[in-house]
Amino acid sequence: MTKADINKKAMIEALEKSLGVVTTACKSVGISRETHYKYYREDKNYKEQVDSIADIAIDFAESQLHKQIKEGNSTSTIFYLKTKGKQRGYIEHSAYDVTTKGESLNKVPEWIRPKD
Repeated sequence: MTKADINKKAMIEALEKSLGVVTTACKSVGISRETHYKYYREDKNYKEQVDSIADIAIDFAESQLHKQIKEGNSTSTIFYLKTKGKQRGYIEHSAYDVTTKGESLNKVPEWIRPKD
């Protein structure tokens, strides 16, 4: 096993512990960020492992969001509904239509628009 292989294995473990924070993982392993990104560009297996850790970090963040919702945090509940509940109508509309070259980008129904 080469030194690079040892470093890659250590980086994967460090990235898991740091939930994908590259700087933290690099410091704990003793390699530079540039070395990590070189491994990432040049080693398909390493890249796949690093990418899967990013999903773990998102899963962790989602679990924390659900925990806050269960605790009654209304901001978390609103955020969740705005991002995951769009298909059920939990969306916000701007008070103003956004237009480009005279064409509206978001069609806000007349009854939602503010009165002048």
